[in-house]
Amino acid sequence: MVKTPTPTPVARKPSKVEGLKERSQFLREPVASELLLDTNCFTEDAIQILKFHGSYQQDNRDNRVKGQEKDYQFMLRTRSPGGFIPPQLYLTLDQLSDDYGNGTLRATTRQGFQLHGILKKNLRTAIAAIVKSMGSTLGACGDLNRNVMAPPAPYKNRPEYIYAHEYANSIADLLTPQTGAYYEIWLDGEKFVSAEERPEVKAARQQNGNGTIFQDSEEPIYGTYYMPRKFKIAVTIPGDNSIDLYSQDLSLVVITNEQGELEGFNILAGGGLGRTHGKEDTFPRIADPLGYVDKADIYEAVKAIVATQRDNGNRSDRRHSRLKYLMEEWGVDKFRSEVEQYFGKPLQPFKPLPEFKYLDFLGWQEQGDGKLFLGISVENGRIKDEGAFQLRTALREVVQQYNLPILLTGSQDVMLCDIAPSDRAAIQAIFDRCGVQVDPEQIDSLVRYSMACPALPTCGLAVTESERIMPEILERIRALLDKVGLEQEHFIIRMTGCPNGCARPYLAELGFVGSAPEHYQVWLGASPNQTRLSQPYVEKLHINDLEIGLEPIFVYFKQSRTPGESFGDFCDRVGLEAIRQFAVAYQSEPPELVSSYAATISTANDEAIATVSETDGLGKIRRRITVREDLYASLQAMATQQGKKVSQLATEAIAAYVQANQKP
Repeated sequence: MVKTPTPTPVARKPSKVEGLKERSQFLREPVASELLLDTNCFTEDAIQILKFHGSYQQDNRDNRVKGQEKDYQFMLRTRSPGGFIPPQLYLTLDQLSDDYGNGTLRATTRQGFQLHGILKKNLRTAIAAIVKSMGSTLGACGDLNRNVMAPPAPYKNRPEYIYAHEYANSIADLLTPQTGAYYEIWLDGEKFVSAEERPEVKAARQQNGNGTIFQDSEEPIYGTYYMPRKFKIAVTIPGDNSIDLYSQDLSLVVITNEQGELEGFNILAGGGLGRTHGKEDTFPRIADPLGYVDKADIYEAVKAIVATQRDNGNRSDRRHSRLKYLMEEWGVDKFRSEVEQYFGKPLQPFKPLPEFKYLDFLGWQEQGDGKLFLGISVENGRIKDEGAFQLRTALREVVQQYNLPILLTGSQDVMLCDIAPSDRAAIQAIFDRCGVQVDPEQIDSLVRYSMACPALPTCGLAVTESERIMPEILERIRALLDKVGLEQEHFIIRMTGCPNGCARPYLAELGFVGSAPEHYQVWLGASPNQTRLSQPYVEKLHINDLEIGLEPIFVYFKQSRTPGESFGDFCDRVGLEAIRQFAVAYQSEPPELVSSYAATISTANDEAIATVSETDGLGKIRRRITVREDLYASLQAMATQQGKKVSQLATEAIAAYVQANQKP
């Protein structure tokens, strides 16, 4: 077995996972050996390597019984660049969900499908069936490039969209693990190829440049150790932010000339959303513009960025292993300089771009080649049959009868493509019969623009509910908006059961992040087009206090917004401190005083103020006092020296002053 050198000497001890990767024989062990054992689960070491094959070991936490073995099961995730799912693959996944899964499919936020509930003994059969149906799970998880995203619109008369899909596929191929382990373990060594790799991609993988590859290695780009953590890439076109380009480690923007011919790519890097509660050195971050490259150089540029992270990313602390932390530590200029060393020449200046917009492409639309596509809203990505709602049945019938490919969106929706206009009425009739609304204007806009992660009961990282509770949350928020006179209002709402951010809540206008059982952080102020991060407003809001926490915010928004201003833009403009002050007044003052108080807050918000008190454990707002920024800085320093909270120190000082100046 060829062993590649360590990417760079590390001053600190590498994490345990680094050793597992090194000893895995390029992702073979201990998965291959443990798969042969008559057990219901893998060991912890094998679980880490299994992720590279596209599977997570989970247990159904609803079925945990003290003293009994956990209800172990496995999630399988597809690698589907640009979200493309051929009809035979969709039908295979649908059948597998019945034969071995939980009877549902779940569209992910990275344009793949997930199967839940598969037992260990059925893993090989399920993966083999996926591969033989033109699919793959290789690299859908693990410390390497994940599924490459692209706008889901199948426009055939817009070259830039065609280029985006073409290069999403090619870059996915470039960065696909080359180890034979996947086919040895799951298909007895038989390699199935769904499409021929472009010659220039194959050549780029072997081109060393300035140290971007490991010569004579089974993994020329990744080496023995693969990446420090997961690496996410998207390819889009100017103005189209259907794939949350600012949340990616690496985003490429197609640049064409006036004739629609591809000229090159703008490059952004350093995005990422995962964080850890109580660890302030972990944080969400949006990508920075890095530069521009001509189309002939794109593969070398991608390799240069991957190599920079591969060789310099933190391999000691996995909480700090993503590219965003390297970018934050070095700064954009140093990062660019290092990339250019691998690239062999300077990156060109970033090209001007129009404003990016969030697009979802729902409903009946024209492809531009005489055919149609149909974008279908899928609540939380869960394709299922439930009562009169028979989405899974409808999709199966349509794909079977009309042999239609599917494109998955970055917002967990499904698009049926290449529909003959003559088939539109019949397809519409199937969805009508199955109780599926395909007209986006008839779907509550809060539901249409929302996302939630699976969370409980299967995700081992979840601390509270997300997908299962999201429909109720949206109903309560809609009722609250109706109550305060915002009946037609909508905004981006996203929820996750933990701070890892799989449903990208930090780019939502209103984000809920699980912080404890039945408690959520509340994040406010992201752009409706997902180009600006939100900020934490409340640390722990109990789900029963949802209306208490949100009503003042919505009332303030209604009273003080500018014409046409979105909820996220409003929260960003006035600032979270102004919202907190309004909430205090709203909860403690007579209603007739609230409107005038809103104007007072808006004026005060322009001054340098800082909050002294904090939210309580239930997420309710305590009364607050604001002080000058310089005084607050002094309080902070003194509190640190004395080992106290700022609020505690301020309370002691105010109490002493009141006692000294109180009249007898």
